[in-house]
Amino acid sequence: MSAQVSNAFVRLNGTMLQMRRVFVFALCVPLLFALQLDAARKTRNVILVTADGLRWQELFGGIDPLLMNEQVTGMEQAPELRAKLWRTTPEERRKALMPFFWNELAPKGVVLGNLEKKSSVRVTNRYHVSYPGYSEILTGRAQDDVIRGNVEIQNPTPTVLQFLREKLELERSKVALFGSWDTFSYIGESQPGSIYINTGYREHASSAISPRMRELSAIQFDMLAPAFDVRHDYVTFEMALEYLKREEPRLLHIALGETDDWAHDKRYDRVLGMIGYLDRSLNVLWRWLQSSPTYRDSTTLLITCDHGRGSTLEDWTSHGEKIPESQQIWVAIVGPDTPARGEAADAPEFLQRDIAPTIIDLMGLDYRDYPGVLGKPIQAALSH
Repeated sequence: MSAQVSNAFVRLNGTMLQMRRVFVFALCVPLLFALQLDAARKTRNVILVTADGLRWQELFGGIDPLLMNEQVTGMEQAPELRAKLWRTTPEERRKALMPFFWNELAPKGVVLGNLEKKSSVRVTNRYHVSYPGYSEILTGRAQDDVIRGNVEIQNPTPTVLQFLREKLELERSKVALFGSWDTFSYIGESQPGSIYINTGYREHASSAISPRMRELSAIQFDMLAPAFDVRHDYVTFEMALEYLKREEPRLLHIALGETDDWAHDKRYDRVLGMIGYLDRSLNVLWRWLQSSPTYRDSTTLLITCDHGRGSTLEDWTSHGEKIPESQQIWVAIVGPDTPARGEAADAPEFLQRDIAPTIIDLMGLDYRDYPGVLGKPIQAALSH
């Protein structure tokens, strides 16, 4: 072999070796990124709590001075409630309404959505009603071409709950949704049976049901709520808590509904009562999580709502396309990967569709692997 041919052969081998190195490096970069992201996150479990139609006005300002004395809001017979909740400043009023949330939970994490302090969280779906809102939360996108309202159709997109179950190779029992509104059986999954769902007036089906779950499963039929398709939040929360204790899910969505139902019924006194119940439930939930070796210091709690409402005496009960203010929502995140910043002010705007990518990021995965996702992780709620 001539020297010229030999040199060409050496160069060819060198080029091929370099190409192999580049190819191997290209294969390894995504894996290394995923491993670094997973190693950087302490969150092993995520619990999502939603409160249907809970306005940002009450969350950040407590009892509304515009509504608290009006006969048309059901407050004419509530002098004790007014006295209990009224304070001179919004900060004092919100602590009176939600003492646990504002005194203990919020300082440990991040709370976004107070327009008075230039913090906005907004839905991107055009309808500003429940199904489109919850779907946007759970899929990281609006689907206005398919989900146009609260019609009971199966979600056309696999939700973040399904995505994470597949990616993390979890058993079905480790991903669960408990909802007061029965339509969550359509919202929570694209393929029925993908995750465990218990919604509306539905018995808990299990071969190893606990006495407490059996009691709750039966009592829901003896304490019917005004709405035919929404059971009392007490039943939903208690069933979810019992499931949490028994099954130890990695992902759990607790969807409460009575804050919205009572607003539609023009009963502001009952809305305030259910916000108080939400606060007490969060207290019970958080304290149990911190007492559990399985969940303590490894669980992120994310709290939000599906839509807002109007802000006037005429439209506070309503929401939808014709009420622009109902696009404004809020979100609170507390957990081992979230900095303790408290209430956000002068913050960039975040979107409802950002919640699903945030959950994926918290669980140590790359949100960009979720097909079709439009949102991005909420960086203000993530430690780096």
